Amino acid sequence: MMYSSRAMALSVFSLSLASFPSLAATPDQVVSHYADLAHAVYSDSHRTAIQLDTAINALIDKPSAQTLATAKTAWLAARVPYQQSEVFRFGNAIVDDWEGQLNAWPLDEGLIDYVATDYQYELGNEGAVANIIASKSISVGNETVDIQQITPELIASLNELGGSEANVASGYHAIEFLLWGQDLNGTSSGAGERSYTDFAYGESCTSGNCDRRRDYLKAASELLITDLAWMENQWSAGVSGNYRETLLNENVENGLRKMLFGMGSLSLGELAGERMKVALEANSSEDEHDCFSDNTHNSHYYNEQGIYNVFTGSYSRVDGSEVSGPSLYDMVKKANPEKAGEILAEFDSARSAVFKMVESAEVNGVYFDQLIATNNADGHLVINNAIAALVDQTRGIESIAGELGISNLNPDSADHQF
Repeated sequence: MMYSSRAMALSVFSLSLASFPSLAATPDQVVSHYADLAHAVYSDSHRTAIQLDTAINALIDKPSAQTLATAKTAWLAARVPYQQSEVFRFGNAIVDDWEGQLNAWPLDEGLIDYVATDYQYELGNEGAVANIIASKSISVGNETVDIQQITPELIASLNELGGSEANVASGYHAIEFLLWGQDLNGTSSGAGERSYTDFAYGESCTSGNCDRRRDYLKAASELLITDLAWMENQWSAGVSGNYRETLLNENVENGLRKMLFGMGSLSLGELAGERMKVALEANSSEDEHDCFSDNTHNSHYYNEQGIYNVFTGSYSRVDGSEVSGPSLYDMVKKANPEKAGEILAEFDSARSAVFKMVESAEVNGVYFDQLIATNNADGHLVINNAIAALVDQTRGIESIAGELGISNLNPDSADHQF
């Protein structure tokens, strides 16, 4: 069953902590439930990636405006659980080391396919105009790579080609670019407008190389499924010798630290800094997260929702069921009820402030790339308010650490000043 991004956001946002019973919580129980949350989120990410692949198969089998639109809808749905998974990234090296193959951005899309003649890319990046789809081999520096057969393994090997992080060949954003094409509207209204005929057969094919474009899209989709299945297994209670087992065998204080560091680093350095502050200060749509589809507002919101999930021990699954259990909130409430209420208010304020971007896009038709436009003072205020609320939320996360006796948390600021 597919849900619109707006419907999912509204349903998740409507949930309050009152929806979940207050539970007795020991540190061991909280860390164990954290692993349960991670498994549920990655399981949903894997499930929606399979649904995306099914839609991609339909597009490849019979390219049409409808099958392309369905594939786009499936991509948007797949982003909902995955963006909630990023809270597990910063505290767990196994996730951080793996994440780039799925979600690296911004990317020089000319590595993958044709681009506009005025395409802006990272200076000095030889791979930025390689156009894998139109080529049988590519040369970067002294390296020549045979790319006649496009496979998941080939795509994975081309990430960071020539040492450039902007050379992103795989993951959600590579698929996004293939489905939407470049967004040539800058900070004006509009997303990418790729035609379904870019995947067509015979004389109906536009832009050339439709067979290789179909092969690339399918290979990227298969790689995404494989990667997500691997991470789902890393958090499964039914798999021995995986990361979950390692985490639960560690000192419980270290587990709590990983939870809090992941929350704080996503809140501060990544979401407030890299994903909002950088784009706003540069007034650059090239620095927005889901830049081809104009889905950035949802990606930001679900990042924030992921932080909220870990604090409250709750998660709304894509099938409509709820996961809940012992949480950091429960631990703080037991130790200091007044402080727990203050911290919860900071989390609620942050979620509300980030949700303003969803309302701006889905209700008012003003998307993130328009909010950051040089002359959009109201849009700047929406983003700056969200950044300020995320900074306050991070202070709340540090307060949680203090209440639980976790010293020197130091969430990653990504060298941003707030």
